[in-house]
Amino acid sequence: MIENQNERLKLYAQLLVKVGMNVQPKQRVYIRATVDAADFVHLIVEEAYKAGSEDVKVSYSDDRLAQLNLQYRPQEAFESVPQYLVDERMDYARDGAAQLALISSSPENLKEADPDKVGAMMRAYGNAYREYMRMMQSDQFAWTVAAYPSKAWAQLVYPELPVEEAVDKLLELMLYTVRANEQDPVKAWEEHNKNLHIKAEYLNKKSYKALKYSAPGTDLTIGLPEGHIWCGASSISAAGTEFMANMPTEEVFTVPHQDQVNGVVKNSLPLSYGGNIIDNFTLTFKDGKVVDYHAEVGHDILKGLLESDENAVQLGEVALVPHDSPISNSQTLFYNTLFDENASCHLALGSAYPFCLEGGKEMDDAELDAAGLNQSITHEDFMIGSAEMNISGITESGQEEPIFIKGNWAF
Repeated sequence: MIENQNERLKLYAQLLVKVGMNVQPKQRVYIRATVDAADFVHLIVEEAYKAGSEDVKVSYSDDRLAQLNLQYRPQEAFESVPQYLVDERMDYARDGAAQLALISSSPENLKEADPDKVGAMMRAYGNAYREYMRMMQSDQFAWTVAAYPSKAWAQLVYPELPVEEAVDKLLELMLYTVRANEQDPVKAWEEHNKNLHIKAEYLNKKSYKALKYSAPGTDLTIGLPEGHIWCGASSISAAGTEFMANMPTEEVFTVPHQDQVNGVVKNSLPLSYGGNIIDNFTLTFKDGKVVDYHAEVGHDILKGLLESDENAVQLGEVALVPHDSPISNSQTLFYNTLFDENASCHLALGSAYPFCLEGGKEMDDAELDAAGLNQSITHEDFMIGSAEMNISGITESGQEEPIFIKGNWAF
C-alpha cells in the first residue's frame, strides 16, 4: 500500500509539472506551500528540474507561526505586507514563471484568531498582490492550485480516525480526484479536458443573456455580459502554453455582469475563508450588489469578506458543476474550496476573470468595468449547487432553456 501510494505521489508530482503548470525548458518555477507538504514539494521540484526548469523557487509558510503571529502581534502589523515579499513573487510573475500554490492548511487554522486582525491581513494581502492577481486572472503566466493534506486538515475531515490514518485516507481521496490512480494519468486528464471543453463550446454557441437559478433557499437571476466566454479545464498562457489552473477541476465557468444579479442565494456547503468556516448563509442581491446577508456560522467573517473593498459585494464568476461528479460522489466534505467547489455549482464574490470575455485579456480596468466585469482585491468562491438545483439559460428573446435539471447537466 505504501509503495503504491508513493508511486501515485510521483505521478501526482508529474501531473502538476507536466499538465498543471506545463513547465517548459528553461522556464522558472515559483511554488508556495506550507512546511507540512515539504516531502511532496521535493518530488515536485525534482520533476520541474527534469522538465528543464533552471530555477525552482519554493516559498514556505508555517501554520503554527501564522497562529502565533495573529495571537501576539498588534493589529497594525497586519495592515501592510513587506515589499520584499511582493517583489519576490512579482519578479517571477513578470518573467513568465510557472506558478504553483499547494494548499495544505487546515480550513480552521485561524479559527481562534481575532477576526479584525484576520480581516486586516486579508485586505492587506489583497491590496499588495493586486497586480499579481490581475496578471494571474489574465493568464499572463501558467498557474495551478493543488493540495496536499496536513494533519490538522485530515483530522477535520476524518475526526473519528487516528491522525496518521486520517492523513492517509485524505491523501488517497485527493489522489483519486486528480486521477493519479489511473493507468495513464496524463491521458486521463486529456480526455477530461476534452469533455469539459465540449460543454463550454455548447454554452458559447448558445450565448445566453442570463442564467436563472432555482433551489430551496435560492431564487436568483444572473445577467451575462455581451461577449462572455465559457471556459473549462485548461487555459492558455501569454506564452502560448496550455495549463490547468485547478487540479482537481470539474467546472465550466464564465463571468457575470456585475450590475445584473438579482434575487437570493443560499449556500449548500461550508465556505472556508481566512482560516475560518462560514456556513448556513444567504446573500440577497439587487442590481448586482449584496444588499442583505446572514450567516448562522461565521457571520462576522462573512461581514469582513464583503467589506474587503467596495466591489467585494458583487460577483466575479459563475461556475457549473454537476452534482454527479467524483468529489460529490465521494460524499466527503473537504471544508476547502478547491475541492468543495468541484462538487457543487458555485459563484464567486469579487474579481472577474478577463479571459472569460472576448478581448478581455487586452482590456484595461476602465474597459473591463464598461464591459460589466467586476474588479476587486478578493475572489472568493462559495458553493450553491445540490441535487435540487435547476438552472435555465435565458435567450435574447426571453425564452428559458434547461441547462441543469436536479443538479446535473440537461444536455
